[in-house]
Parts: sequence; structure tokens; C-alpha cells
Amino acid sequence: MVSKAEFEGRTAVVTGAGGGLGSAIVALLAERGARVVGCDQSNEALASPHLASRHVFDLLDRASVETAIAEILDRDGVPDILINNAGWTRAETLGALTADRIERELDLNLTGVMTFADPLIKAMAKRGAGSVVFISSVNAISHFGNPAYAAAKAGINAYAKAVAVELGRSGVRANVVCPGSIRTAAWDHRLAKDPEILAKLKRLYPLGRIVNALEVAEAVAFLASDRASGVTGVVMPVDAGLTAGCLPFIDGILGA
Repeated sequence: MVSKAEFEGRTAVVTGAGGGLGSAIVALLAERGARVVGCDQSNEALASPHLASRHVFDLLDRASVETAIAEILDRDGVPDILINNAGWTRAETLGALTADRIERELDLNLTGVMTFADPLIKAMAKRGAGSVVFISSVNAISHFGNPAYAAAKAGINAYAKAVAVELGRSGVRANVVCPGSIRTAAWDHRLAKDPEILAKLKRLYPLGRIVNALEVAEAVAFLASDRASGVTGVVMPVDAGLTAGCLPFIDGILGA
């Protein structure tokens, strides 16, 4: 049984706090006692009553990121937990890529994330303790489309390992959660084109379904907590078995 006071007395910074997964992470950490600091692009996205503090900035705007970092450290202190969740993609195939789309998706999902996380992580290391969890994607492990986003997320996986290796002796742990498909607003544009798309997804997943936001949030909370005190540098898929193997090959080719 997980204690309802697991994160009592700890401050957790969550980016993308107003999104589908971000909201689930915020609610779960707050439920378990954390003082949650939410970060997103608008005040409207930060309306959750679970948030103790709010910061609005754009990961594509370096000046606003730097201002937000200073304000977080001044108003909320060095966080005990940092959840880098914010991300976005639309260029779904190689054919959809343009120079502008490549730049935007790499800047948002890799450069912006590192620019925001780096000073906070170094502040954690200076203090001597901290837990960092990055939300990456199964796209960083195998190719499921969205090539620029996938490249950025693969970079996040590498960055997390760098933090784990170089700052472990300073008391900082860094881990990665790679979700598979989650039914959030990120799927709305696909559903608008094909209302049956979620049903089609099921054949790809060994559990016969996609994961939900709470399942991913539970993995995030575990890695952020003292229950995972010996875990660092790990890339954990939470994907209903998607990256374990190719179920359609078993079904369609081997006839199992």
C-alpha cells in the first residue's frame, strides 16, 4: 500500500501540467502529499485546484524559460522532484517534415526541455538531493512515426542517462518513462480523421488496449519516490507491451 503522505513536505515541479497526462501526474502527486508547482503555456491550463504555485512560459521562448526558472527558485525553492512532461508533435511521417517543422519539434521537445531542466537539476545537485523524471515516448525506442519528435525524445533518453551518471554522487536520480498511446487530447486530430482509430490500435498491443494516463502517472510517481531510491538511468516503457514485440506478426504470420 502506497502511503498517502509519500511526498509530504516535498515540492514537485511538473511541466505540461494542464495536459491530459500532466493533469493526472499533478493530481496523483498532490493526493500523496506533494506541494505541486505547475508549469504550462497559459493560466487557463493551470486551473487545477491541486496546484500550490503556477508558472506560465513557452519552452520555445528562451527568455521566458529563463525568467520562469528564476521565479521558481525564488518563489518555490529548489524542487525535490522535477517532472519534465511537456511535449508536442504534429509531423507524423518523413513526408510531413519541413525544415521549420524539424526545428520546432526539436526545439520544443529537446532543446527547450534541457534548457529548462538543466539549471534546476544543477540546483538539486548543489543541495545534494533530487529526483527527476522525464516523459519520453515509445517513439524513442522503436519507430512508430513522428520522426522529429522521436529524435528529440531519443535525445531526452540520452540526457537523462547523462544526469544519472554524472550527478548520482550528488544525490540526484534521473529516470525516463516512455508511454505508448494514451487517450488524451493529443489524439483528437487523428480521431477527427478516423473515428475508428483507437479500435484499430488494440491489435498492436499485447494487453489488447492502450494505457491510460493514471497508469503512466503511477510509474512516474514510483520513479520520483523513495521506493525507487536505487533506480536511476532507467528508461521504462509503460506501453501495454507495445515495445516487447510485434503482436501482428505473431497473429498474422505465425498464426498463433
